[in-house]
Amino acid sequence: MSEFKCIIKPMSASGLIFDIKRFSVNDGPGIRTTIFFKGCPLSCWWCHNPEGLSGSIEEVVLTEKLDGLEYKQRKDVGRYVSVDDLIREIEKERIFYETSKGGVTFSGGEPLMQHEFLVRLADECKLHGIHTCLDTSGYVSPDIFKSILSRFDLFLYDIKMLDDNKHLQYTGVSTGTIITNLHALLEAGKEFIIRFPVIPGINDDSENISHMKNFLKSLNHEAKELHLLPYHAYAKNKYKRFGRKFRMEKNTELNEKDLNVLKEEFEQIGYKVKIGG
Repeated sequence: MSEFKCIIKPMSASGLIFDIKRFSVNDGPGIRTTIFFKGCPLSCWWCHNPEGLSGSIEEVVLTEKLDGLEYKQRKDVGRYVSVDDLIREIEKERIFYETSKGGVTFSGGEPLMQHEFLVRLADECKLHGIHTCLDTSGYVSPDIFKSILSRFDLFLYDIKMLDDNKHLQYTGVSTGTIITNLHALLEAGKEFIIRFPVIPGINDDSENISHMKNFLKSLNHEAKELHLLPYHAYAKNKYKRFGRKFRMEKNTELNEKDLNVLKEEFEQIGYKVKIGG
């Protein structure tokens, strides 16, 4: 049995999402609509979208206060949608894509867990002349990854750490497939941006930073762009809501000075660096 999991959909033309974010400016160039797919093969300790981890619809209980009284409300997180459903939603912001050179970004979770639906959706966006961007961990079968490369204009590609044992400890998967698929991006000549989530106490140590710099220097590509994604603790309440353990209690957020120091380090090896998406 393959180590890579995919979501089994009730209908071949439907996909499972948990959110649509409009007017996004942090998920690729211009103004974008970001579609969040449900299901992820990784279990990163610091994940800020725990609602995207499970590949099924989940029920949560929300507590609201009104006039000093608490009310509990049950809510389903996740819904199945068709390609046509999403194209109608995406088209609503077409004028903003055209004026800002934006488009649609597929995020998650991990969209490639639903690669068949994702491909149909990306192809339909292409027919409508909409720029497509895939935000991915790169953890999917190399055969599947190579098969989807032509479908997207831009890739936002996460590299979290290079030590395989630490990567396995903090994300639940090894680095081999992720690095293999990154090299496939290079060989295909695709446009991509490396995203490095900076997690205090986990991957911001001098050893990992040194490994990251050496690895990035070794990549033979012209568009050297890196986004540093600073850790934030704002997802803590989400974990409680979904009954998941929050494993970052002892980790603090990086301050602006530390982030700027990191930014300068990566700029010194020839990368255009941005703090945030």
